[in-house]
Amino acid sequence: MIEENTGRRGNVKMNYAVDGYVVKFLGRTCSYKGIRWCGLSGSGIAFKVTGTYARIKIVGDDTTAGRVTEGCARIGIYLNGKRVIDRVVTQPEEVITVFDGEKTQSAEVMVIKLSECAMSTVGIAEIQTDGKPDPLPDKKRKIEFIGDSITCGYGVDLEDPETAFRTDTEDVTRAYAYKTAAALDADYSMVSYSGYGIFSGYTESGEPNKAERVPPYYEKVGFSYAKPMGELELSDISWDFGAFCPDLIVVNLGTNDDSYCAGIKEREEAYSSAYAEFLETVRKHNSNARILAVLGLMGERLCPAMQAAVSLYQEKTGDQNIDTFCLKEQAEEDGRVSSYHPTERSHAKAAEALVAKIKSVMEWT
Repeated sequence: MIEENTGRRGNVKMNYAVDGYVVKFLGRTCSYKGIRWCGLSGSGIAFKVTGTYARIKIVGDDTTAGRVTEGCARIGIYLNGKRVIDRVVTQPEEVITVFDGEKTQSAEVMVIKLSECAMSTVGIAEIQTDGKPDPLPDKKRKIEFIGDSITCGYGVDLEDPETAFRTDTEDVTRAYAYKTAAALDADYSMVSYSGYGIFSGYTESGEPNKAERVPPYYEKVGFSYAKPMGELELSDISWDFGAFCPDLIVVNLGTNDDSYCAGIKEREEAYSSAYAEFLETVRKHNSNARILAVLGLMGERLCPAMQAAVSLYQEKTGDQNIDTFCLKEQAEEDGRVSSYHPTERSHAKAAEALVAKIKSVMEWT
């Protein structure tokens, strides 16, 4: 913490490091060289402060250094629950004013990474204020979501399914997972990558895409082609599963696997086997969480194979603390966004159905 007399209304300016003493971490984040780095969708910070102003110093990764021309991180900054800043991080460093006035106010501030991890990351270097920031309190419920582009909110800001995806059109807060957590008043953590699957990522070649699979990165802070500070590999950092202990884990993976499986029995069996193995990994790190395997928003063809995976897992482990749920496929009348992904209308319907299922299996009111 650095203290400086600003000469402004007699206030003292404080620069606070972004650590667990002053903020609550949202999702998976890590500290590197004094900067809190956010990669995965929905990751960020939350704090409360009473003061006349609050500013946040944001640091870009190497997507802002000219090596990558597209795919910069998109963030949303919220003041008392309302998004007041929506920014694509194109500068290596920027100080963003959240509020500034003559009168002291009590405020709750959140910084949320709206875009996904693989394309870019963003660093939060410090909080500048004449108040004292404190972490927002934890909520009673905690949910982890493991998914793909659907969970990320891929292209949700677009209205044309033929329009090419950009990170500035991705918004996790408009997708089913974030909406579900909000409706249940739950803290969340998300592990999601567009195009990724369990046995195979998205493919049009007829061969499995082994390079884009979620399981290799589940135990990591994240994976990104971008590098914080031009040098950090998020996938080199193991995730501390004690930092977030979910009551419920929602796994929504299979949409991209289906591009390879294509209704072929042997391929679907390979998917089921890989899924069952992944469930063992999830359970190893989350011994008490209920697991809910979900699929169907962008196609229901692989739902039986997902259910078979859970059966395989249960037969091997005897674990009964797991359920399945097949979402209804997005309706034509609700439209499509980039690459025929769900619109916010479709996400809202999916969230409503998922909330009802979760309340049932978790006995939450």
